[in-house]
Amino acid sequence: MAEPQKIHQRTVWAATRSMLETDLAKRQRNGVKTKRNWKLFSLLTRGFCFALKITGMRQRGWDNALNIALNEHDVFFDNLPKAFDGYTVLFMSDLHLDSQPELSERIKNLIKDKQFDLCLLAGDYRKHIMGSYKSIRKSFREISRNIHAKDGILAILGNHDTYLMVEPMEKDGIEFLINEHKIIERNGEKINITGADDPYYYFTDSAIHCLEHKPPGFSIALVHTPELFDIAADHNYSLYLCGHTHGGQVCLPGGYPLITHLSHGRKFYKGFWKSGKMQGYTSTGTGTSGLSVRFNSQGEVVVLRLRRKG
Repeated sequence: MAEPQKIHQRTVWAATRSMLETDLAKRQRNGVKTKRNWKLFSLLTRGFCFALKITGMRQRGWDNALNIALNEHDVFFDNLPKAFDGYTVLFMSDLHLDSQPELSERIKNLIKDKQFDLCLLAGDYRKHIMGSYKSIRKSFREISRNIHAKDGILAILGNHDTYLMVEPMEKDGIEFLINEHKIIERNGEKINITGADDPYYYFTDSAIHCLEHKPPGFSIALVHTPELFDIAADHNYSLYLCGHTHGGQVCLPGGYPLITHLSHGRKFYKGFWKSGKMQGYTSTGTGTSGLSVRFNSQGEVVVLRLRRKG
């Protein structure tokens, strides 16, 4: 994309998202505009927090939330260019860095001595959906300095984020994909990363448009939620990476989620899944939302190793 065109697109996007953030309503794919129920959700979480305190379970849930796993997976593809066989992707979603003071240090300790080819971040960097984001800037900068990725760090925004984050965080070395594509080249072969804006609160047709008009060849869709899986599958993406659900965060025994915060693609709330020929992975998230506890779920930092079949 030519620089003037990109500047124009970013300007239009920022104006649109600014309006959507101010409106305090959800915009969904089906055209429905609904009032956000964050106040109700906060009231419910406070009641749950009180119940945890009187039962003595609060500290256990807090400790569970800090018990982040480093999960490594090989993912196999028929159409992966040979030059990218073994390509490693560090993938994190839902960091919510202000949810627990110890969180950023836990993340840094998991990744600081490792080498990756690329880092992908799927949004939700702060805990609250409004207010200042400055409290996470220092933690985010420290984490990014400990990410050793040859092809850099690519990021998208989630529903907890604000458009105001993009410019200052790009100055810290993070490249945001705002309904945009990024081509990565190795030995004359290429793969594409498409980053869509959040479809849970801030859906616009631009998110679908960018998925529909990808460059040819092997492509990865980076979206905050699973909710655009069908669009990506229909347009021949090979891998869809997302988060948002926290794997339920507070689950019944066996990992059954009480809440996923999804209106579309609910069965894809955690881990690996498939839609047609496309593979998908929904991270359980690194941080926590609402209440800083986990039960029957575990936060994660994910390393995906792309492998070519045959």
